[in-house]
Amino acid sequence: MARAVVQVTLFGLLLALVTTLPNKDDWDIYSFHINSTVSSRYATTVITSRVANRMDESKEIEFQVRIPKNAFISKFRMFIDGQAYDGVVKSKGAAKQQYTDAVSQGQSAGIVSSVGRTLEEFKTSVNVAAHKKVTFELTYEELLKRKLGKYELQIHARPMQPVKDFKVDVYIHEKAGINIMEVKGGLSTNAMANAITKTHSDTQAWVYFYPTEDQQKTCDRCGEQGMNGDLVIVYDVNRDNSFGDIKKSSGYFVHHFAPSNLARIPKNVAFVIDQSSSMHGRKIQQTRTALIRILNDLAEEDHFGLITFDSSIFHWKRELVQATEENLASAKTFALQIQDRGATDINQAVLEGARMLNANPREGSASILILLTDGDPTSGVTNLEVIQSNVRKAIAGEFPLYCLGFGFDVNFEFLEKMSLQNNGVARRIYEDSDAELQLKGFYEEVATPLLTDVTMVYEGGINLTQTNFSQYYNGSEIVVAGQITDNDIRTFTPQVVAVSRNRKVVFPGTNVTVESADVADSNIQRVWAYLTVKQLLEKELRLSGPEKESAKKEALELSLKYSFVTPLTSMVVTKPPGESSDVLHKPKEGEAPQTPTSNARQYGLMPTVSDIVMAYDVSSVVYNDLHPSILPGQLVHQFLLKTESLSLPLCYGVYGVVSLKLLHHPNKALFVNGELDEVLLGGFKRIAIHTAAAHFEFDAMKTIVQDGQSTVEYLQQDIVVSRNSVTVIRRAKEIDVVSGDTRIVFLIHEKEGNFYLWPVIRQQPMDTNVTGILALKPAVYEEVQQTPSTILKIQNMEVIATRSTTADYSIASALTLDCWSVPSEFALQRPINEFIVTQI
Repeated sequence: MARAVVQVTLFGLLLALVTTLPNKDDWDIYSFHINSTVSSRYATTVITSRVANRMDESKEIEFQVRIPKNAFISKFRMFIDGQAYDGVVKSKGAAKQQYTDAVSQGQSAGIVSSVGRTLEEFKTSVNVAAHKKVTFELTYEELLKRKLGKYELQIHARPMQPVKDFKVDVYIHEKAGINIMEVKGGLSTNAMANAITKTHSDTQAWVYFYPTEDQQKTCDRCGEQGMNGDLVIVYDVNRDNSFGDIKKSSGYFVHHFAPSNLARIPKNVAFVIDQSSSMHGRKIQQTRTALIRILNDLAEEDHFGLITFDSSIFHWKRELVQATEENLASAKTFALQIQDRGATDINQAVLEGARMLNANPREGSASILILLTDGDPTSGVTNLEVIQSNVRKAIAGEFPLYCLGFGFDVNFEFLEKMSLQNNGVARRIYEDSDAELQLKGFYEEVATPLLTDVTMVYEGGINLTQTNFSQYYNGSEIVVAGQITDNDIRTFTPQVVAVSRNRKVVFPGTNVTVESADVADSNIQRVWAYLTVKQLLEKELRLSGPEKESAKKEALELSLKYSFVTPLTSMVVTKPPGESSDVLHKPKEGEAPQTPTSNARQYGLMPTVSDIVMAYDVSSVVYNDLHPSILPGQLVHQFLLKTESLSLPLCYGVYGVVSLKLLHHPNKALFVNGELDEVLLGGFKRIAIHTAAAHFEFDAMKTIVQDGQSTVEYLQQDIVVSRNSVTVIRRAKEIDVVSGDTRIVFLIHEKEGNFYLWPVIRQQPMDTNVTGILALKPAVYEEVQQTPSTILKIQNMEVIATRSTTADYSIASALTLDCWSVPSEFALQRPINEFIVTQI
């Protein structure tokens, strides 16, 4: 029987390409998890998708994911019939023949290709026998880059069908302390808002996204094919020490340097704008708009110049001038009159911009040259290497060159190499309705120089990543990693030397503590490898001759050692016997993907989605293990009621062996109760869920389902049980319960051999008539007295509170928190008896 072909598109940054949608009866994505861990700004994301073939014949299941362009894939596995098939990273040369053979035979060769602004696509497939299952597991790593004072972790989800067991878990650990956090992206609209919960301590934060099947169909960017949108977690860390923070582990260190309490340096900026005929239409209009907005942001102490070019040069003024109100008004008039015409003489234009900056040196200022173009040089000097050589000689290392490539007709590699040769970067500006915002956004990143000629010195350090930086801008960050000689911290002395305005400044590291990384920070060696490979790839691009080959060789060796899929390596995806291996390549920016051309399947590109925005708040209720003064023989269980904005949550005790009303949802005929165990400071030993047609009961070991006259007991993990409107998903360390717009997770904890359950609301019902412990609103209290004892007030109730600590069991790691210990009646604002039920 011929194999049926179905495309499954799953994304963790996941997005899909399909022209026809598969029949839901053919296959089923029954589980889809994205787990991202960020430690010291280094993110490791694992996407796990489980798919079942429901047909009576074998099917080819395609797995496509989109990951950030800045990331390296480091692991890929498939599990079929209990057998693991691992991807192996090889040099492109070693993998080339396998890829060529697959393409020539019309088979599905694996591809990693650039897609959109920030993502690139991973694609592979495997044949799955009738009524069998396959698990895909992809891991990628990236160092988050600080821009405009924030880090961003992007997670995209588009599974192509609603998934019962869908969840996104993000954990952030920053020893410096997290001072702000918010979540943005297209999946936090009103319909999805209650599917996202967050909690945090000083140094740790968690974001959970658990949408129900119904929500996956009804949100703004959802439909019958499920979700299509982003979650972007945005955060920043405390910067109490201007020297930054240094962490070490196993002989490696990483230094994050981002001082903010510095005086702004006046800047000299020359804008070189392409006005050739290829800029016709919306591009030239957006450039005018962006330029006027940028001019509005110049400070009066800044000096600037403006040049437009086609085959000739057009000056607004021939020298830099001060950004006075009069000069800015004149420059805006000039900008409004920019018209597209003629050819493109990039060489002459950039050299003129460099001349203007060199002719107007100002002590204590920072110079910047910005080029915007949308095409290749077609007039004057057109040899790319000659242009690069001319520009390098003209700039002579005195200031950075930033190249903005507008659209996809531009030779981006040419611009990138020219920027890197002159201490700058290149950025692609995408032809879209927000192109002027992209231009403005880039300018804002370099608008406020704080330091120039930055040198990072590490006495007792070897194998260092880049240590010299021409400029440091407000809102950015310098990151350096390396090895500590002989792993001897006593001989390791860091120091930063730079220029602020017209004076030399030294940031001594003599009194800075080099912290030893804990388990969460054990990836410091991989941070070093990631940075080193990135910078070697940049060197390979800008250098030539033996130096180029040396950088390429070193980057390849490190990519293979750490299993990074880079432009120099490929991942060979092994498959069951009888199937050809896939070879997955990482492209360069703007590079067209290598695709099979004979009988291979072709897919259309789905539209790009926009980001969403959501503000940070703390989840309202969790349960905890508190250690107050307990009288001998007393049995007490401790609960925690969190706040939205106050520093300490409230903690209170429930005494005796009782059963509690966790969540009663009368309008949905959903009732969730829990029975506490007999263990001091324990948890719930049994949970019961009642609906109009079914009854569920479970503990840490088993699940019992009663439906009419039938009763079924489930002992295994990784099962999904559905009855009417309730779905119970049992995993190794948690039980996930979904019913309509409600989602509760019961974490399984162990203490001294005792297992117990801890309920955490992941999605609060929209109905205001819901009652129970899980329906409580966040605590809002006032400290009306601090000495000799602390008195808290809620509405008209006042009580003496005792400061205590508690383990937060709404989190798997049971983080210890400080809290105010108060009577239950004060925390609940009603007697505890109102939450007690006679039976579960």
